[in-house]
Amino acid sequence: MLTINNLDILYGDKHLFNNVSARINDNDRIGLVGVNGTGKSTLLKVICNIIETDPGVVNRPKRFSMAYLPQEATALDTGRTIYQEAENAFAEALVLQQDLDAVNRQLASVDPGNPEFSVLLKQQGELQHRLERIDIFRVQSRIEKVLMGLGFSLEDFDRPSSSLSGGWLMRLMLAKLLLAMPDLLLLDEPTNHLDLDSLTWLENFLLTYDGGLVIISHDRTFLDQVTSITWELSLGRLTAFKGNYSKYVADKEIRMQVERAAYANQQAQIRQTMRFVQRFRAKSTKAKQVQSRLKQLSRMERIELADTEQEVSFHFPPAAPGGRLALDIELLGKGYDNREIFQDVSFQLQRGDKMAVVGVNGAGKSTLMKILAGLVRPDTGEIRPGHNAKISYFGQHQAQELALSLTALQTLSAVAGDMSVTEMRSLLGTFLFKGEEVDKKVQVLSGGEKSRLALAKMIVQPANLLILDEPTNHLDMSSQEVLQEAMAQYDGTIIIVSHNRHFVNRFINKVLEIKNGRATLYEGNIEDYIYKLKILQEGNETDLKGDAPLGETAAETVVKQKGKAARQEQAKIRQEKSRKLNPLKKMVEQAEEEIGKLETRKKELELLMADPHLYKDQDKFAEFSKEYNSLGRKLERSYQGWEEVQAQIETTESEFEDLL
Repeated sequence: MLTINNLDILYGDKHLFNNVSARINDNDRIGLVGVNGTGKSTLLKVICNIIETDPGVVNRPKRFSMAYLPQEATALDTGRTIYQEAENAFAEALVLQQDLDAVNRQLASVDPGNPEFSVLLKQQGELQHRLERIDIFRVQSRIEKVLMGLGFSLEDFDRPSSSLSGGWLMRLMLAKLLLAMPDLLLLDEPTNHLDLDSLTWLENFLLTYDGGLVIISHDRTFLDQVTSITWELSLGRLTAFKGNYSKYVADKEIRMQVERAAYANQQAQIRQTMRFVQRFRAKSTKAKQVQSRLKQLSRMERIELADTEQEVSFHFPPAAPGGRLALDIELLGKGYDNREIFQDVSFQLQRGDKMAVVGVNGAGKSTLMKILAGLVRPDTGEIRPGHNAKISYFGQHQAQELALSLTALQTLSAVAGDMSVTEMRSLLGTFLFKGEEVDKKVQVLSGGEKSRLALAKMIVQPANLLILDEPTNHLDMSSQEVLQEAMAQYDGTIIIVSHNRHFVNRFINKVLEIKNGRATLYEGNIEDYIYKLKILQEGNETDLKGDAPLGETAAETVVKQKGKAARQEQAKIRQEKSRKLNPLKKMVEQAEEEIGKLETRKKELELLMADPHLYKDQDKFAEFSKEYNSLGRKLERSYQGWEEVQAQIETTESEFEDLL
């Protein structure tokens, strides 16, 4: 179908692609993964010829169609309505129809014995096949199906496309690509602007799509559902894995174990060789052997560990003390321009509750979050925060409020309290600021970089009620996993809007659905919520046996019965997990407290020993030196003990990861 042969691109002294070769076959479903900056988006642009390469590097068949969805939309000023813009996706089909008509006319005038006749027959077959895929005779119904599947209403069809915001413009661009039915779809973060309903619809559409797919996405569930091959970009190399993202993660761990062992062996060999060279360099009788060893080193192909080997973790500051009740919302209502957004929204959250807010775009999720954060006043209702509630809010506007003259590190340092520079650099690394990037000024950061920095700034400030609106939009998969784990361990309350199901599914225990201006609270995570919706839908279509309690449908009864058993089992597992983890966490706290005391004393000694007057008192200097050396040894032992307990915690958590 399409081949890439020895693609080699060098940016400065960095190999973005180092002799990359790959093949895309008919109907391949490929997920393209890798940490930010490895060249995923660039590879898509190379494949679809937006970035040109040397002849023969990318080979595409004749009459082969491709369509590319970039991460950011470009403004539309065509004068067409939303429906007309979608209809324009069939412009190529009309050209194909004209080509087919021309081939048919030629066939009528060519003798069947002429070699040209078989060539024309082949062209006719290819054109007919492509037109059949596009199904040009069902254009209107297909346009309506795709636009409505992606969240547009019938009333939207006559709106000018130029009036659309960035997120809705991306949906329209995606709709046009899906309607065009190219041989190969290249999608760069197609889920970023989709709500849960549209995301589910897109998954189902792509599962039956008659063509090839290459998808970049940070939504693990989406990749698991849609892809069957995973391409990993790392250190300029492309590695293909059979299976979806979850299968890739499992296979990658096996490969990494082998790679780590090979890396360790090679490093040991290098150290041994260098010790030989250093020891015998000056001896003339060993000169040939020294040169031979040095040549061996120069010819050695060095093993590099993949980018994903750089493991980073962090924890939220402990939640500020507060009451058992975190938040009480009663009959909240809001509207704009005589249009009701929602009304009578009521719910309570206890300390430690973690709730996801879901609903279609425009349902009012972000408006509700701003009201809860105190940025927007409701029209009706009451908001009663719990005792000593300390709210920390993340929304897109935070990125615009950063001080432009500060660097990323200075921005974090201004609110990071007692965090050390190393800890701040580690946290910034989690949010994709590596090495010297922490010294970049805010004024030169991209929109995505500012958003990540604003999220990091929010996280380090002590609070007990976090309100987050789409925090993962600009994070890669590994950063999401670090943030996800931190949220799972957080002992405060969280309210979050996120289209990323895998991310929130791990740590939430409630789902608030906003639909048609009303709010419904569901117990459980996203999977529980989707299952309950499915059961309730089936209950509306099928009569279930048995009487339901007063005020409940039979379907709701089934949901409660199954949900109760599942919650009881989950509660037992959580209790067992806590029983094993709590003693270890206490040991970590004690170790960290001890390390803090030792480091404080060490800094005090360093200041004392830096005083020139101390050298006059040799006994005092000797006493401080002895204590300083002793502290160094104690710190080393304390760090080693802390690492061992942390390893036990990680092992224990991994044991329970698949059970919860």
